[in-house]
Amino acid sequence: MTHTAFFGDGDRAFTLTPELIQELERKTGAGIGSLCTRIPEGHFRLAELVQILRLSLIGGGTSPQEAAALADTYAAKRPLNESFPIVIAVLQAVWSGEPAKTSQDDAANG
Repeated sequence: MTHTAFFGDGDRAFTLTPELIQELERKTGAGIGSLCTRIPEGHFRLAELVQILRLSLIGGGTSPQEAAALADTYAAKRPLNESFPIVIAVLQAVWSGEPAKTSQDDAANG
């Protein structure tokens, strides 16, 4: 499932495909089940958040070069509360097969 959210300088699509999940597991050294259960509880490394964002941007159609630049600029070097909700929504979409409802969605549906 694809999650759409404002990230960096505009709305972006975020999708973790099965192939990108394998790459995420390789890059983080953690299984997707572990990531889906512990990250929402606040048990994560910054590098894990950055990788989830980078790879899900690629899955959403962003070029690998642009995804790396966006993740570095707007996730690795910004407050966690800006990227954490997107990561949670992406992982929830992987877990449940449905995009997560976020506060941005609530505001839009007002």
